[in-house]
Amino acid sequence: MQVSVLSGPQEIRLEERPVPTPAADEVLVRVTAVGVCGSDAHYYREGRIGDHVVNGPLVLGHEAAGVVVAVGSAVADTRIGQRVSIEPQRPDPTSSQSRAGRYNLCPSMEFFATPPIDGALAEYILIQSVFAHEVPDEISDEAAALFEPLSVGIASAQKARITAGSSVLIAGAGPVGLVTAQVARAFGATEIIVSDIDESRRVHASTFGATRVLDPAVDDIRGLEVDAFIDASGAPRAVVDGVHAVRPAGTVVLVGMGGNDYALPISLIQNRELVLTGVFRYANTWPVARRLVLAGKVDLDSMVTARFDLAHVEDALNADKLVGSIKAVVVPGLSKEKDA
Repeated sequence: MQVSVLSGPQEIRLEERPVPTPAADEVLVRVTAVGVCGSDAHYYREGRIGDHVVNGPLVLGHEAAGVVVAVGSAVADTRIGQRVSIEPQRPDPTSSQSRAGRYNLCPSMEFFATPPIDGALAEYILIQSVFAHEVPDEISDEAAALFEPLSVGIASAQKARITAGSSVLIAGAGPVGLVTAQVARAFGATEIIVSDIDESRRVHASTFGATRVLDPAVDDIRGLEVDAFIDASGAPRAVVDGVHAVRPAGTVVLVGMGGNDYALPISLIQNRELVLTGVFRYANTWPVARRLVLAGKVDLDSMVTARFDLAHVEDALNADKLVGSIKAVVVPGLSKEKDA
């Protein structure tokens, strides 16, 4: 099979590797679509994210969908032929966090495309059967791949305690900010304010759920009064301004990966009794994602702005630099489809 490999700093190479054989609890999936995440681009350009350092060849990609083509000995062969969305993680089921239902916080987690674990930019991948979630034919391959960033939005909205009538401020109108705005709308929020310094992203926000769009360079963010603030930007100023915008007893949820340390208005957090928390990936979100997409409450297909095959993964990783780009998707069989 063909595999796209990050073989060095800003160096992507297409390799031939043997098709893997599933272990007893695994399924072999023929990959049909892989979304490109900002973390993929960061590993490509910087070689690290925080403590996670690329020290050898690495297959990127953790937003994936495909078709089950083979199963391990402990998996029913009725799964062969199923279209699936991949939840790209392998926790230790015996860890205390996993047993508590927080398997995303498992200290022994093996997560796709986080060094040294290979990801999904290949023609075939293995995944434990429980993390290969069946999707109906009404959902496209690309939308099924984007259940992963949608799950971040779902986890964020759940942590923000968004419900009918809520008001929320979302900083950052990248892919995660846009899906979070859609989830907030689906959860019943009536005021969804999205801020971003980039004009093209603000235009996208109006399309994907925002009831109001602001430019933090000119608009008064701190003067807002919302029930919840979700930061999907990672920008220190956006976080501080957003905290100021939350009314007493509200919630602050940090999603964007920014600096390790920066100052927060602690007295304001105390005096308003704000709940401040983070989101690290997700747990138990795929069933919710499937329901939201099937019901038409979240539009993932319209977020795809470019498609590439495995031979052009480097172009996909740089697609975020293009004006108007939201989400690039790699389709391993794309060149074959064009030839046909």
